[in-house]
Amino acid sequence: MTPLKIDFVSDIACPWCAVGLGALEQALDRLSAEVQAELHFQPFELNPHMPPGGQDLGEHLTQKYGSTPEQQAQIRQTIAARGAEVGFAFHPAGRGRVYNTFNAHRLLHWAEAQGVGAQHRLKKAFLEAYQGRAECMEDPEVLLAGVAAAGLDVGAAREVLQSDALTQEVRERQQFYTQAGIRSVPAVIINDKHLISGGQPVEVFEQALRRIALGEVD
Repeated sequence: MTPLKIDFVSDIACPWCAVGLGALEQALDRLSAEVQAELHFQPFELNPHMPPGGQDLGEHLTQKYGSTPEQQAQIRQTIAARGAEVGFAFHPAGRGRVYNTFNAHRLLHWAEAQGVGAQHRLKKAFLEAYQGRAECMEDPEVLLAGVAAAGLDVGAAREVLQSDALTQEVRERQQFYTQAGIRSVPAVIINDKHLISGGQPVEVFEQALRRIALGEVD
């Protein structure tokens, strides 16, 4: 069995990250007899300067991308269909508002040291809260509910949120991936050298991971 280190660079504000994670999980499940994956979730903020209270999603998408409400509705349908393929249910009307996600990234960084699988469980809980239920991800209680859903220590997580703990570490990781050329997410980096960009289908991840595991790509 071939060990693979996988860095999943993403933001819970990114719907395609939910699609990409679901596809990656299914690919790894198909390859469970061939590869042993060590999965790490790395921070990337789509909207690092988003102020408290966030912004209406439609307004934000129009300002940032120039898309119309009709185009946004079509994209939501496409993403919902891709999500359904990998077992992720998006909120029918979208996220509602766009929020700053830095505190979520701090908690995800904290979770990395809380045992095998802890960070993965928390990432999924946050994606389900934001993308699946359109909850307010700047609300500490919403974040802590995600911590509880992931089976982690709510008291310890609350201490992180009530302090500046891990702020510098998360900023440094963000800067590392930005300087490495990551401009969009999800960005899936295998063994620190192979990049798979975007919310790819399961088959794309499966084929790429198998080729890397077999040493067919340098």
